[in-house]
Amino acid sequence: MNARGLGSQLKDSIPVTELSASGPFEQHDLLRKGLPCVKNELLPSHPPELSEKNFQFNQDKMNFSTLRNIQGLFAALKLQMEFKAVQQVQRLPFLPSSNLSLDILRGNDETIGFEDILNDPSQSELMGEPHLMVEYKLFIFMKIEGLHVVYSHLFTII
Repeated sequence: MNARGLGSQLKDSIPVTELSASGPFEQHDLLRKGLPCVKNELLPSHPPELSEKNFQFNQDKMNFSTLRNIQGLFAALKLQMEFKAVQQVQRLPFLPSSNLSLDILRGNDETIGFEDILNDPSQSELMGEPHLMVEYKLFIFMKIEGLHVVYSHLFTII
């Protein structure tokens, strides 16, 4: 389920797998990942789970196709450009962003759902280091693998 601000919070934050040990001697993290089960990785745990994960994407797709059929191609393109512009404006990665303007464009500003109450990113149990989160968003985060330092972004010299 994608919460209003959680999507941007998770996209901008550093994945836990980036900071964990990797390799042949890695231990399974029971606290974060639960008990290991191959079946859960291959299939959804519940039949409507896949539909619920893609609900907002399918809803936007249906709204754009309806708008394109009624008002023409450029109305849908204009609305998509507004969506992209609104999604790019956010706070620093370690601060929760409410995405109020995106909710207004989608019409979710007047509705209360489970994502408003149950999955609030401002009440998250995980808090990363702010400097690392900003570096990760700007693609200057360094990963240390063994004795070599690997930069995830190459700087160009003009």
